[in-house]
Amino acid sequence: MPLFSLSGQRPTTLGLKKNQLTPCPNTPNCVCSQDPDPGHQIDPLTFEGSAKEAFAKLKTILADTGNAEIIQETRNYIYAEFTSGLLGFVDDVEFSLDNRAKVIQVRSASRLGKSDLGANRSRVKSIQKKLKKA
Repeated sequence: MPLFSLSGQRPTTLGLKKNQLTPCPNTPNCVCSQDPDPGHQIDPLTFEGSAKEAFAKLKTILADTGNAEIIQETRNYIYAEFTSGLLGFVDDVEFSLDNRAKVIQVRSASRLGKSDLGANRSRVKSIQKKLKKA
């Protein structure tokens, strides 16, 4: 449990719209695999095997992080909140399964502030590594 809580308000703009994740705002504290802006762009998560297995592995990875809570889940979408330990900052992280391309599109954004010191990009890269190992 965080020492303080700087969680902010849960965004109302998240979710899939025409199979697309919400683009990042103009602040540098967001990455999205479907954002055309190079500063926000990050590679989608790739996987081997079936999409169903990949999503199950992703859910296990999220459960094992210890600071993630799945808020919403469908067969092709996961929305999770990651809470930092010291101050309780919350990052909103979304995953969208793209069966045709055999990838999982991802968006990770801080709720508060302008800079995240690279935390969102680092998180997505870490999840990608764990998914490849699983």
